[in-house]
Amino acid sequence: MFTLLAYAASLAVTFIGYTQARTFMRQRLRFTGAAQSMWAPIIAGLAAMVLATPVVALLPLVGTGTAIAFGVSVGFGVANGQRDIRRDLPSSF
Repeated sequence: MFTLLAYAASLAVTFIGYTQARTFMRQRLRFTGAAQSMWAPIIAGLAAMVLATPVVALLPLVGTGTAIAFGVSVGFGVANGQRDIRRDLPSSF
């Protein structure tokens, strides 16, 4: 029973991390040059993982794997947000 709750919590956290990072990239960081670099998803994912590690250490159901999955999902959200921004830019001749 607790294992199922842990999986559900991990899945919810990774989904929220991905969608929030992608939305933040598309809406708030659209015109920021540094957010379009190739290092932005890696830095955002590592920062999210480092910030999530102490939080998951306090929670009884989730562990380090959840923090890693959260960091990866934020990195993928940033990368897909970058791709959405590049796709929406007008093409030059």
